[in-house]
Amino acid sequence: MDVRTSGARAAEAHAAEAHAPGAEPPGGKQGREQGGKHGEGHGEAPGEGHSEGQGRPPTGADPGAPGPGGAPDALGPHPDDLPDGLVVADETGLVTCFNAAAARITATDPADAIGRRLEVALPLEDLDGRRWWALTDPYGGLAIRAGQPERNLLLPGGREVLVSARYVRERPTGPVRRVVVCLRGTEARRRTERSHAELIATVAHELRSPLTSVKGFTATLLAKWERFTDDQKRLMLETVDADANRVTRLIAELLDISRIDSGRLEVRRQPVDLAAAVRRHVQALTAAGHTAERFLIRVRGPLPRLWADPDKIDQVLGNLLENAVRHGEGTVTIDIAPAPAKPVAEGPAEGPTVERTAVTVSDEGPGIPEESMSRVFTRFWRGSKRGGTGLGLYIVKGIVEAHGGTITVDRARGGGAEFRFTLPVGAPAYLA
Repeated sequence: MDVRTSGARAAEAHAAEAHAPGAEPPGGKQGREQGGKHGEGHGEAPGEGHSEGQGRPPTGADPGAPGPGGAPDALGPHPDDLPDGLVVADETGLVTCFNAAAARITATDPADAIGRRLEVALPLEDLDGRRWWALTDPYGGLAIRAGQPERNLLLPGGREVLVSARYVRERPTGPVRRVVVCLRGTEARRRTERSHAELIATVAHELRSPLTSVKGFTATLLAKWERFTDDQKRLMLETVDADANRVTRLIAELLDISRIDSGRLEVRRQPVDLAAAVRRHVQALTAAGHTAERFLIRVRGPLPRLWADPDKIDQVLGNLLENAVRHGEGTVTIDIAPAPAKPVAEGPAEGPTVERTAVTVSDEGPGIPEESMSRVFTRFWRGSKRGGTGLGLYIVKGIVEAHGGTITVDRARGGGAEFRFTLPVGAPAYLA
């Protein structure tokens, strides 16, 4: 069975044509000299049969060196071009490839690894301190194994690295011809784990207060119902209701974050009147005790018809207005206006333009420090110590981008913060 790549087979076919009777090798005389120089390498895998002085010795695979069949293999990338560490051992267990990323991850000189046994060049241990290659035995273990899934292993000195391996066989149960090992650093995974830990800690902290209140008031009412007046009962039940709403909102935020991170945030588009939605939110804020004079709504020009998810747009407006009221000062101004049409890129040329609607929410407070502008839409960012989970603006950005829009933050003319988001308008594709 021929297990070589299509590129290798194409290279052999090209070489066969070049060496046909009466055919001139590629490159004329130079090609004939190269053909003679590499004539002994036919049938060898890349990197085998070459001394350390040929090509690019650290990896054992030169892109200009002959591929299988003796023809130059210029179709594939050089191992040093790969972002992950690559280590390849031949059928005898000797390392034939050790790329630059592997050298960076393991802090090993490639020249010291090439030609050595795999377990010596790459001494790995599992988290229990057991020698990994002796434990897995890639060459002498079960013949049905195809490799090892990615897992955390330890390098000398205790440094963690993510390792996965593939056992290359000519036939399903045949002997191992090559062991291909992929190495990755754990920094990105550690950042993700740290972010998840912060999320869990934030959620636990935010849930504790309202749940304690709900538990305390309900237990008190059940135990001493007859001792309280109707007004006292109403006050405690209203507090329980408010805290239950707070818990419900936090759970909804967690679900939104999960959908945003996994790319599963659904947008159910319907016609949306942005001006009416903004007025509705302002009325809710004034009913909650804020003065109506604090809000200024300006609608500029006739607005194009907007198709969006009304619930998600309400969530965006609610977060931005609450953010301006809680962290800002003075008048909160909401501007709604058509935005300049933005071209949609289609390949190398620009495609048709898309109409957009822009909403700007600004206040007259202290604003956001310049050094914090880049972190506003990240998780757990808080502009002040006035409460909040630090998740609202992260969710706002995810919702706006799910609609195909953009959101930015800047300093308002009055010195406060200014959030501006734009949404593409027009009917969805299934109605166009």
